[in-house]
Amino acid sequence: MASGVTGGVTIGQAAAFVGVTVKTVRHYHRNGLVDEPQRDTSGYRRYGSPELLRLVQVRTLAVAGVPLAEIGPLLDADAGRFADALAGVAQQLTERIAELSARLDMLHRLAEGDRALLPERACAVLSRMPGLGLGPDYVAAQREALVLARVLVPEGFDGFLAQLEHQLDDPAYIELAKRGQEAETWEPDDPRIEELANAMADRYLANPALLGDPASLRAWRRAAAQYRLIDNHRGDQAPVAARLTALTEARLRSAGVPAPPAPPR
Repeated sequence: MASGVTGGVTIGQAAAFVGVTVKTVRHYHRNGLVDEPQRDTSGYRRYGSPELLRLVQVRTLAVAGVPLAEIGPLLDADAGRFADALAGVAQQLTERIAELSARLDMLHRLAEGDRALLPERACAVLSRMPGLGLGPDYVAAQREALVLARVLVPEGFDGFLAQLEHQLDDPAYIELAKRGQEAETWEPDDPRIEELANAMADRYLANPALLGDPASLRAWRRAAAQYRLIDNHRGDQAPVAARLTALTEARLRSAGVPAPPAPPR
């Protein structure tokens, strides 16, 4: 019979007193955290004050976030080791809180759309586009290109953003981009596509900042395979845009601008 409490209590009563389930108590037993009390003459295990105290200690540490595998050695440690172990657990919990806070922030960013995947500067660029008359498909394509570029060519991402900012500040380029949107209603072999590609290439050549800074261009040339993946994104959905891009690049290459000339549009 367990000592300390005359007759002791059943496992169900012990679990209720401590604030856990019977299943949890048995789990503690299986993990060697609490010794099973001996059976009484009726064959029942009776929990006395030593077992109840141990259950309270185990439950308290478990609720505090101490892994079950560490609770046994922790309870059996001397005061110094116990304090050191608790400090270690506190550090782990602090790191866990920081991780959970970061996840919570990500959930909030997801609720806000673009901010989940892109920095504020990129979101600001995207938010300018509708006010300039650029349609939702154009903005969506730019958003997807930015997300892919940030992952696939991170060293060229800031340059890509700067390039987009220059483009949005150039009224002539914006007008050409709007014509590009209109071109989506044309047949892929429409001769006007080549005319528009030449006009866009001429605008790039007249204002080289639209192509990106030299460092960014070098980064994109080093990542030619990644560039093509981004450049061909949505190609099946927008064959006119894909042909317009290809013709513009060909014209720029013929003018001495090495490919890829710039991140995709």
